Amino acid sequence: MAIVKSKLLKQLSNNYPNFLKKDLEKFAEIILKEIKRTLRRGERVELRGFGVFSTSKQNSRISRNPKTGEKVHTPEKKTIHFKMAKDLFKKINNNEE
Repeated sequence: MAIVKSKLLKQLSNNYPNFLKKDLEKFAEIILKEIKRTLRRGERVELRGFGVFSTSKQNSRISRNPKTGEKVHTPEKKTIHFKMAKDLFKKINNNEE
C-alpha cells in the first residue's frame, strides 16, 4: 500500500498533537516545494538517513512506437534518480523501525 500526502499528514498530526493540522500541512508543502525547486535547478537533494535525489539529462533521440513501429522524435528531458541511504536500506531489509 502506498502512502499519500493526506495519510502522511494524518500520521504527523497523530504523532504531534500539539501542532495545528494546517501548520503541519504548510510545513510538508514547503519541504516538497523546496525539493522540487532544487531539482529543477539541477542540484541534488540529500536527506540524511533517507537518501539522495538528483537529476540527470536524457538526450533527445529517435525512438520507435512499439504499437505501430513508426519512428518518433523524443525530446531532451530531465529524469530523477534516487539513491537510498545505507540506514534506510538496513531498516527496510532488517524490518526495523
